[in-house]
Amino acid sequence: MIEVRNITHRFQNTGRAALPVLDDVSMTVEPGTFVSLLGPSGCGKTTLLRIIDGLVQPTSGQIFVDGVEIRKPGLDRAMVFQEFNLLPWRTALNNIEFALELHGVSGVERRDRAHEALQRVGLEKFATYYPHQLSGGMKQRIGLARALSTNPRYLLMDEPFGALDPLVREIMQIDLLKLLDAEKRTIVFVTHSVDEAVFLSDRVIMFRANPGSILKTLDIDLPPRRFENDEEIKASSAFVGYRNMIWHLLKEQLRRPA
Repeated sequence: MIEVRNITHRFQNTGRAALPVLDDVSMTVEPGTFVSLLGPSGCGKTTLLRIIDGLVQPTSGQIFVDGVEIRKPGLDRAMVFQEFNLLPWRTALNNIEFALELHGVSGVERRDRAHEALQRVGLEKFATYYPHQLSGGMKQRIGLARALSTNPRYLLMDEPFGALDPLVREIMQIDLLKLLDAEKRTIVFVTHSVDEAVFLSDRVIMFRANPGSILKTLDIDLPPRRFENDEEIKASSAFVGYRNMIWHLLKEQLRRPA
């Protein structure tokens, strides 16, 4: 379980007043759930994700993962970024191995785990391809495989499909749900897309900005295994109801003066 307790964060600017980014944010992410963080640009979603991963230390407050306070990255958590962040001089397989190298995994085990991760995302035939030879969707699959190679309990995903075209984005959403159906993990997912948040999530946590704080937590009660009938799900009255409710709340936030 991930516990976010009273997280406040400010960016320090030389010669200027500190910029408040997050203000007293508390939330809990239950094991095996998919939680999306949704809100306007600048509300601190990505900063909070990086704090959970241990990449950023908050100004105040605490993060606990499985009861242990987090102060640095660990093998139990893995980040998937919006930018593909692949090393252009490495093949797909070698890019996945890089994450394992950083954690000191030996050569033989590293290669085996990288191959296994490629198989999990359906790209085992592209092991020797370089990033410039891969499509955007393939590159993002490599990024996901790199995160999965460390066998994390928690996946932290920062708008991983934001740079993809709409069709590829929908395919990647379905592929992600299929993967999670096969191997249960806890996901914290940052997105700007209302439809994406509703379709993927068990819970949507909505943020207000300036500084970021929690506006509303919304449990999403849609059928499991949504990848089997995604078009029917998205056309359902329940899906439309969640989407309209979230859009209304977001528009209210955008209309408020800064």
